[in-house]
Amino acid sequence: MRRFLVAGNWKMNTVASVATALAKELATGSAEAAKKVDILVCPPFPYLIPVRDALAGSAIRLGAQNASHEAPGAFTGETAVDMLADCGCTSVLLGHSERRHIMGETDGLINKKLKAVCAKDLQAVLCVGELLSDREANQTEKVLDEQMNGGLDGVSEADLANIVIAYEPVWAIGTGKTASPEQAQAAHAHLRKWLASRYNPAAAQAMRILYGGSVKADNALTLMQQTDIDGALVGGASLTGKAFLPIIEAAAAASK
Repeated sequence: MRRFLVAGNWKMNTVASVATALAKELATGSAEAAKKVDILVCPPFPYLIPVRDALAGSAIRLGAQNASHEAPGAFTGETAVDMLADCGCTSVLLGHSERRHIMGETDGLINKKLKAVCAKDLQAVLCVGELLSDREANQTEKVLDEQMNGGLDGVSEADLANIVIAYEPVWAIGTGKTASPEQAQAAHAHLRKWLASRYNPAAAQAMRILYGGSVKADNALTLMQQTDIDGALVGGASLTGKAFLPIIEAAAAASK
């Protein structure tokens, strides 16, 4: 059975004191739920090491919000996967909608990053999702297919063991809007069908697919009770223990 994963993306938020206090609160407050589900937090780059230290002894894993596909070298402002691993990261978010639509990252670039992360045996969390205009034009599945084809181009079935997919409808991120459980389930089922077609049914069934898009305490359980939803990628609600811990607890309650 697929073990649930709840990931908190802190984006460009917190300062060191806030980040470490939040990490400690989550480590203490999630101790029981962590027996049933995996938990990941992705703080801003400057706070990776202090958050790592604050999480020491807990089951919560440390992740980064991005990575360069290049090996260490003359790439000013970039961060190599080797550096992230050295800071204690076990996972890296890739292809988040803000990286795609604000920073202009392409499927080809995301694919290079994913391969670099997998080559270092870190977990890649590949984000995919459609704009509101895509959904209104009934292009959701087409967009998801294109992003999966591009992001996983040349990726072997063996590498899938180090990959998690996160479906994040862009129109539901930070807007307060959430895909209905039925809409979310339909997209997740389509992604699993794509994996079965591209790889095989066993690989598709093994893949964890998270939902991300204004996940909150009051909708988390219903979302995670859907057949093909295996956890959540949480943005704004991951910035306080009061908001994030109930989502983790919901995942534990829905755990298959």
